[in-house]
Amino acid sequence: MLSLPKIKRQGKGLLLHLILIVGLVIWLYPLVWMFSASLKTSSEYFTETLKLIPAVPQWENYTRAWNTGNFSEYFTNSVLISSGTTLITITFSCLTGYILGRFEFPGRKIVLLLVAAAVFFPTGYTMIPVYKLIDWMGLTNTLLGVILAQAGGTPTLFILLFAVHFSNLPKELEDAGEIDGASFVQNFVHIFMPLSMPVIASGAILRFLWSWNDFLIPLIYTLRKPELRTVAVGLFSFVGEHTTDFTGMIAAASIALLPLIVIFIFFQRYFIEASAGAVKG
Repeated sequence: MLSLPKIKRQGKGLLLHLILIVGLVIWLYPLVWMFSASLKTSSEYFTETLKLIPAVPQWENYTRAWNTGNFSEYFTNSVLISSGTTLITITFSCLTGYILGRFEFPGRKIVLLLVAAAVFFPTGYTMIPVYKLIDWMGLTNTLLGVILAQAGGTPTLFILLFAVHFSNLPKELEDAGEIDGASFVQNFVHIFMPLSMPVIASGAILRFLWSWNDFLIPLIYTLRKPELRTVAVGLFSFVGEHTTDFTGMIAAASIALLPLIVIFIFFQRYFIEASAGAVKG
């Protein structure tokens, strides 16, 4: 027979599972609704909004979003911009964080304080100077201009992330490398960077997500070349002067969500490891 304490523990466990299941259903409902709405007709979308199973799935909504909505170009642009921005941001943030986290030099604490203060600096205040700089380089209305504008405006948070991570690694690792004749750079490449893969993957996921969903910078830097728009900006191509293609827009949004899901699934192991490490710390 089960004792009273065991029954209480099982009851609490069952209650916790029920709460988690309810939370999961609430969290997943918007995603399921979005996919369902993307398969409805325009009339069904307005008359049966909350219905999750469409009468006849309209797969042509995805074809219209991909071809008629020019989403094939927008999707490619988003992949190139988000990948380039992520590569530049993580590379420079990792190198800068390694210097700030492992190398002692005069004024190091002041530099860290300035970097930390820059996190709270509103993005809008730097938008005009960055635009002037990109325009001076002749890179407006180009994909490279969008990549540099995005990569240059957000590395401060990632620099702090890497600086804290590298500063918490044991000094013995560095000493062991120096005994073997490794230089400061070789220690970074062969010892510290492999140990930082969870942090690198977490930063890459966040940077890719922010870049993929960014609307303002791609809009401003591609005003004269609509073909260079990203999916976030391209969604507004479904909004007409008098009508809006809601089902096509939702289908396009569903397509835009797929890469984010794939990226997270691919890097989830590193992301969880980094989160667990942060909790332990």
